[in-house]
Amino acid sequence: MKLLKLNFKGFRNLEDGEIEPGDKVNVIYGENAQGKTNLLEAVWVLCGAHSFRGARDSELIGFNSSNAKLYAEFYSQNRVQNAQISFYPTQNKKDKKEILINAIPKSAADLVEKTGAVVFSPEDLSLVKSGPAFRRKFIDSAVCRQRVKYATLLGKYNKTLNQRNALLKDIPKHGELMDTLEIWDSTLSALGGMLIKERIDFIKKLDICAKEYHDGISSGREILKITYDTNFETEGLSYQQLAEEMLKKLKAQVKEDIMRGYTGTGPHRDDINMEINGVSARNFGSQGQQRSTVLSLKLAEAKLHKEITGENPIVLLDDVLSELDNRRQDYLLNKTENYQVFITCCEESNKQQLKNGRIFKIDKGKVRLMSSL
Repeated sequence: MKLLKLNFKGFRNLEDGEIEPGDKVNVIYGENAQGKTNLLEAVWVLCGAHSFRGARDSELIGFNSSNAKLYAEFYSQNRVQNAQISFYPTQNKKDKKEILINAIPKSAADLVEKTGAVVFSPEDLSLVKSGPAFRRKFIDSAVCRQRVKYATLLGKYNKTLNQRNALLKDIPKHGELMDTLEIWDSTLSALGGMLIKERIDFIKKLDICAKEYHDGISSGREILKITYDTNFETEGLSYQQLAEEMLKKLKAQVKEDIMRGYTGTGPHRDDINMEINGVSARNFGSQGQQRSTVLSLKLAEAKLHKEITGENPIVLLDDVLSELDNRRQDYLLNKTENYQVFITCCEESNKQQLKNGRIFKIDKGKVRLMSSL
């Protein structure tokens, strides 16, 4: 996918306008709170109809605007296409938005199938710094965007998990319900086996790609290793065998589960290990190393997106250059030419490192093209 034109009206603090980005790296610079992240958010919204910052649709509408509209022309699936999203505030809890693809009303799912983007924001450092839930969410989101059926599988698993947990809480008061637990165990482990298999297959591919990017970002000084971590043996097992292993664990830990009132085994409890040169990135990595680790994961996600869908995604890097040394900055600015990249930064010196691309300045929401290299 290549973004050819982006038009924004009434969106966040951006002054109504239009940009035509370059095919390679696009640097957006300016002081804090001028709208740099809002511009990246606009691109992301056009690739999936929601904010990567978790904002409600109504929050995307500027303070002095009655609605917001985004329009994009892009090259995807071997032809030039266009998409438009309009946001309208309502009195109801659910906000109103309209999506048009090539002037035909469509859904957000249709938009995802036509487009593709990968985003890094400072909040993504939680992938390394925070608990397992953030890493599970990253993997699930990445797989969902590349395999639509995975989202259905994940939804079924979570629904079954909630029902089993509810049963675990009821059993101490209603012992006769114990006989029904076996049915939920079988269903949960069958779905869990498929989920774990999908995740493991994705992690193995992600590890190979992330290792390659991290080698480039660190100039060959660091080796990144990504592995999937669950509490039973998984190596070389089919999803049916994984389901059997999970079922054994569920049965072995049933007393503990009843005491806790929730299920202690399964993909909802798993984690992803990240190591740099054989030690934990979370426990021993510097700020720059942790940032490089997440960047490597995001670039690897982009490469896998291309392998699975046949289309390069747009890469959005928000405030990515801070806490990176000059060599790591140079790699991101000048050695990611396979993708159309949007990078925000505050430092004047950062944009001066760019050798091939376009530079935009943003000031009080107004975006201007400064140079094209």
